[in-house]
Amino acid sequence: MEILKPADLHRLLSVRDSHCLSLYMPTVRAGREVRQNSIRFGNLVRRARSQLAERGLRPRAIESLIKPIAGLEKDKIFWEQQLEGFALFRTPRRLFSYRLPEPFEELALLGRRLYLKPLIALFSAAARFFVLALSQRKVRLYLGSRYALAERTVQRVPDSLAEAMLFDEVEKQLQYHAGTRGAGPSGRGPVLYHGHGAGKAETKDQVLRYFRKVDRGVHRVLRHESAPLVLVGLEYLFPIYRMACTYPHLLEEAVDANADEMSGEELHRLAWKLVEPVFQSRREEKRREYDELSRGGRTAAELKEIVPAAVFRQVDTLFLQLGEQRWGSFDERSGELTLSDPPTAGSEDLLDLAAVHTLGAGGRVYAVGPEEFPGPAAAILRYERQATSDKLQ
Repeated sequence: MEILKPADLHRLLSVRDSHCLSLYMPTVRAGREVRQNSIRFGNLVRRARSQLAERGLRPRAIESLIKPIAGLEKDKIFWEQQLEGFALFRTPRRLFSYRLPEPFEELALLGRRLYLKPLIALFSAAARFFVLALSQRKVRLYLGSRYALAERTVQRVPDSLAEAMLFDEVEKQLQYHAGTRGAGPSGRGPVLYHGHGAGKAETKDQVLRYFRKVDRGVHRVLRHESAPLVLVGLEYLFPIYRMACTYPHLLEEAVDANADEMSGEELHRLAWKLVEPVFQSRREEKRREYDELSRGGRTAAELKEIVPAAVFRQVDTLFLQLGEQRWGSFDERSGELTLSDPPTAGSEDLLDLAAVHTLGAGGRVYAVGPEEFPGPAAAILRYERQATSDKLQ
């Protein structure tokens, strides 16, 4: 079980099979109510069984799909290690499960591909950020949503400045024993420096070397990300870390506080105060852009225009009402879109289809309310509508 990453979402986008189960539920992190997690999951599994039976699957085929996940219902330790939400995806060949830093409504859905729209809120252009809690004693990296933080593992990074300096000392010793004689000023090999030194310049240099090691570890986690990164720590550390940082989306503002003494809830509250105005500003800028472009041919507000444009990678920004569903089908070969109300066995949520293809093509998705747009979706296109139509032919 993992915390969902952008690479995971792209992998899930490509899954197609005869029977794809998507299960979502809110979870409780602590206290006596944790037992509700297993109860909710058991209810979802039973709903999934019913849907498979309604599709006409034989009991043996149903058991083959359900058996690998049904055992989780009684796994007490598993349900004590959750965040705010949980998602599980099951196909005849594969199984994925994720802890999620955002709650979800209970949902069990069967289709020919995985139902991913509930995850859009985590990957929308106004919801996802990272927090790096810095000190000379330890470093913690978190994935954040509007609701909570979830700690991410940063591998191959010294736990503290003292440990990093110990590594440096070991490297010097190795270099000394492996080096050639005569390299030092007296001809007896390189000079070895013992102790940590007391000079401010030397201390700053030591912290900078430590932060460069931290940055390499953070880079391995965030190399495919574009979400804001918030620093939390004592103010004197910020300019040193900025010298080491290679992540291009580090916020200028930071939280001046002793990160070692702060809980995850405190870190989230202070970091969200910084990122929320950034998200809101970007959102308002995109909304103004939509209004300006709507006078030309680079916007779309009808599903018959939005879905084909998204499938063929022509949507720059999608505004989506996440609570809405529009069932139907889209034929990529003919470009024909068909609505199904009520949904049929072969239909899918076309809003989900548009959202996942927009994200898959590197576009932005914003969750909106009905007061912002009259329809369930609207889009800024990469090209004028006539040019888009030509590309679809």
